[in-house]
Amino acid sequence: MMKHTLLLAGLGAALPFATLASDATSQDNSLERVTVTGSNIRASSKAKTNPVQVISAADIAASGKSSLPDVLRSLAVNSGNSFNEQYTGSFSAGTAGISLRGLGQRNTLILVNGKRVSNYATAQELQETFVDLNSLPLKAVKRIEILKDGASAIYGSDAIAGVVNIILYSDYQGAELGASVSRDASTGQNERQFNLLAGKGDLGQDGYNLWFSFDAQKRDRLDQTDVSWLKDNDFRGQPGGSLVRNVTNYYNGNPVQRFPNAIGPLQDTDYGALNPGKSGRVWAYNPAQYTTLMPGIERYHAALHGSYRLDAVTEAYAEFLYGASHSNQIFGPPLSVTSSLRAWNAATQSLTSISNVLPAGNPSNPNAGPTPISATLFDLGQRDKTDSVSFRRLLAGVKGSGDKWDWDVSGLYSDSRLREYAYNFVNRYAYEKLLASGGYNFIDPAQNSAATKDSLLINTLRPAWYRTASFDATASTELAQLPAGPLGFAAGYQLRREMMNAGTSAAVTSGTELRPALDLINGARNVQAAYSELSVPLLKSLSLSAAARADHYSDFGSAFSPKLGLRYQPLQSLTLRGSLSKGFRAPSLPEITHSTAVSYGSVQDPYDPITPNQSIGYTHLVVANPAIKPEHSTNANLGLVLSPTADSSIAIDYYRIRQKDVIGLEDVDNLVRNPGAYPGQVVRDSQGRLQTITQQFTNLGNRETSGFDLDLRQSWKLAGGRLTLAAQWSRLLSFRQPLQQGGALQEGAGSNLLGALPRWKGQTSASWDNHDWSSTLTWFHTDGYTQAFSSGADDQSRVGSSNTFNLSASYKGVKRVTLTAAVQNLANRRSPWDSHAGIYYDSSQYDPTGRTFTLGVQYKLD
Repeated sequence: MMKHTLLLAGLGAALPFATLASDATSQDNSLERVTVTGSNIRASSKAKTNPVQVISAADIAASGKSSLPDVLRSLAVNSGNSFNEQYTGSFSAGTAGISLRGLGQRNTLILVNGKRVSNYATAQELQETFVDLNSLPLKAVKRIEILKDGASAIYGSDAIAGVVNIILYSDYQGAELGASVSRDASTGQNERQFNLLAGKGDLGQDGYNLWFSFDAQKRDRLDQTDVSWLKDNDFRGQPGGSLVRNVTNYYNGNPVQRFPNAIGPLQDTDYGALNPGKSGRVWAYNPAQYTTLMPGIERYHAALHGSYRLDAVTEAYAEFLYGASHSNQIFGPPLSVTSSLRAWNAATQSLTSISNVLPAGNPSNPNAGPTPISATLFDLGQRDKTDSVSFRRLLAGVKGSGDKWDWDVSGLYSDSRLREYAYNFVNRYAYEKLLASGGYNFIDPAQNSAATKDSLLINTLRPAWYRTASFDATASTELAQLPAGPLGFAAGYQLRREMMNAGTSAAVTSGTELRPALDLINGARNVQAAYSELSVPLLKSLSLSAAARADHYSDFGSAFSPKLGLRYQPLQSLTLRGSLSKGFRAPSLPEITHSTAVSYGSVQDPYDPITPNQSIGYTHLVVANPAIKPEHSTNANLGLVLSPTADSSIAIDYYRIRQKDVIGLEDVDNLVRNPGAYPGQVVRDSQGRLQTITQQFTNLGNRETSGFDLDLRQSWKLAGGRLTLAAQWSRLLSFRQPLQQGGALQEGAGSNLLGALPRWKGQTSASWDNHDWSSTLTWFHTDGYTQAFSSGADDQSRVGSSNTFNLSASYKGVKRVTLTAAVQNLANRRSPWDSHAGIYYDSSQYDPTGRTFTLGVQYKLD
């Protein structure tokens, strides 16, 4: 049945091309018709039923933001569950994504000029395949269109929450270059940028246009010790806060049975200050010195675009995007030898326990019999990591616009490649040999020779890549002239190949590396899709849009996605719009294909024999599920736009999204508290301490979310210039999903139970333009939310709200020169305290930077 559906839809998509010959002599190229994100039919932008937010190049410049992720992640519709390079413990460190409606990066589709780009080389959160915004250029961006309702019927699987379409210049003449420098006055972090844009040729007069852009960015690494309020790791004055220290160097699993002397950064510490109810003295160190909050980065982006007029109505085009990114960070402290020490067993695809027991007679063993230890190998130095990423996209095609048909045929190849280097990890076989022989001194590392230390150290390389290749064909026309206007039609066909291969180092696969982290993914699939669309003017004031898409995935099967929309304009100043659609998200390659991940986390363990109900580290083993089903969604949107004058507008849009068979992992806290319900998934050592949790991706159940967006704009002539007030706010009404398979829906809106999901998020700006001067003041607000993990009266019950202000200004009074200045976080506000976040603020919403000053200059050549 699916084959017949695809065949019929494909024939409908191909039908327009049979009539292209009759268009060859036409020169009717209406400049009033445009293609807006969410439709393939060219029409007046006012005729659209979709809520689309447009950010122009001028808006980007006025924001003072220095990168594409900074621009997009500050939007109100990026409401939660997205990550950027602050997520340093990730397999996708150094990346940045966007999550419309809080539904995760995997449900937001990123396009460039309406066409796909490759996903990042590895998966975020072990399952999310996503586009790394850090790989995309900023200088070449003409505007960004954010489609806020689901668009699976037009674009496919990953557009459930919406679409971000980054539109580059279609042509450019002239040249300009610029540079800027920034400094965070609070942390001392510096950033430098350079950009260039140059183009030649007028497509209409010369028959061609060619332009090139380049931008570069370099930013210092920011460690926890660089941030004044975080560096001491003493939060006993905060609700739910404590003195944060890592306890180590002790015998028999008992921290007060400590080694005879402090070594490295260890300090004599009261055990009760770290763990209420305990007594005695322990060795502990401040982990802030081994924590990177934002990696140091160097990024380069280049874009080359060419257009060539073949005849009066036909144009050939090609586009090449390239991005290179290098990031460096502290991966973590030196390796600790504990009972949770593991190595990978490739034969069984599982972890093998490695002994932490000192044999009798070992120089570091004070007892007559074998003695387990917990020890940090400070003399080996901190573990570091660097990531090198390259991104490419090559697009070539031919398009035409005649008096009957508009059409576009293109081919695309895009890939993302990662080479991750890790330094100062430990060789398992050298460690076992030295443990057995007594050749390594744990209690006095100063006695260890350079040769001994060198024998323990290994450096590793983790490679990964993701590739996308596709063929696309679309066409649109006006089928008939109805009394209320033209009947618009569009159809298209897409054939796409996706491949992903995330590997690991030979040191891991051979079992050589101690405490390995790995995310092995190897899969590929073919995707075919055919889609069509109608725009029907029912009355002069009422129009209907309809779309349908049939997809076939080689790894799970088929899906059908319809969409209906209505637009009603009873008054010149009032427009009502609404849409109803069905969509789906195909399981990502990590979720459905051959994949295995080993990572490390922490959880409050009520059954721990030493520190019950305290945060305990564990090893997390996650595997794919070939039998998993795709997610399906139903999206409903209803809105109005009121424009009483040309200088004012008010838009309100309500949305509701319901997803079925949401893919995920069951809540780890529940697994630990109810081990009987999950036999074999929770493994403990001989003392009863948590070691390993094993999980498989599953269809958890349904997810429901709803809310509304406000978009307000008003401008006035003032003092010879123009003052514009603008606001974009999003209100989250509900966000519910289960924590376990088949479990009851849990409400996450206004809490951090399902990721930080504030009920209100928005930005309000005041811009003033007067001849050569312009300035913008922007207020960013993120609502507070309930602390879902509060464990008692002394713990934090609510995470506070955030209000920050940015100020930017520019001056164009010097010929060909634009001078800019900006201050981010004008009042030097800290991120809200979160006692249960890994770094005590939620990095999906905030960052640790303070008041940051930027100075820039742009120079335009004739």
